[in-house]
Amino acid sequence: MVFLKPKYNRVLLKLSGEALSGNKEHGIDFPTVVSICESVEKCCSLGVEVGIVVGGGNFLRGHATLEIDRIRADHMGMLATAINSLGVASALEKLGVVVRVQTAISMRQFAEPYIRSKALSHMNKGRVVIFGCGTGNPLFSTDTAASLRAAEVEADIILKATTVDGVYDGDPKVKKNAVKYKKVSFQDVLTNNLGFMDSTAASLCRDNKISVLVFSIKDPFNIVRAVCGEDIGTLVEV
Repeated sequence: MVFLKPKYNRVLLKLSGEALSGNKEHGIDFPTVVSICESVEKCCSLGVEVGIVVGGGNFLRGHATLEIDRIRADHMGMLATAINSLGVASALEKLGVVVRVQTAISMRQFAEPYIRSKALSHMNKGRVVIFGCGTGNPLFSTDTAASLRAAEVEADIILKATTVDGVYDGDPKVKKNAVKYKKVSFQDVLTNNLGFMDSTAASLCRDNKISVLVFSIKDPFNIVRAVCGEDIGTLVEV
């Protein structure tokens, strides 16, 4: 039996909405969500404090919906992240994990409003906190929300679980000979427009000295591997 020892005490896990849809084109695939949450539960059992930010791209990608005003589309996207947050919370609770959903837009019948001190209190007690509705403002991505919340709760690192296994010098789906980085600086990310997250989010991480580990969620256990400091994905640091 392999003994797992976490490298980090508190992490911010960023999940894309697409990661929750599994093989479906849209919506939530609950077996996929449960498999992801099993790894989150394992991290909690190791004593790691976990915050989660979930995207909403499995329901709506606001900037790509040209028929809808950008601001209105972003508001709709925030609601999509709330749906995903509740879905992840439900899966975690079925696994026996104590979880709280906090949203940047008030919806008290469904979730707590985001209050930093309450979020820290929950995490200190070992509860998973899921942050919904992005930053609460249009024109900002959920990657920016993850960077902001990570800074606010003083996370050791952002674990960015995506459908790609790291950061490349070009889109690996388009560029056949794209080279994967093992480590890369935020400055290089911004200078070369590497695009693993938007420039606002990358700048926020750089300015607050928050590293980001980018890895594939196709194997959900990669979350545990990342928490334990295994050599996976790409580490983006100052």
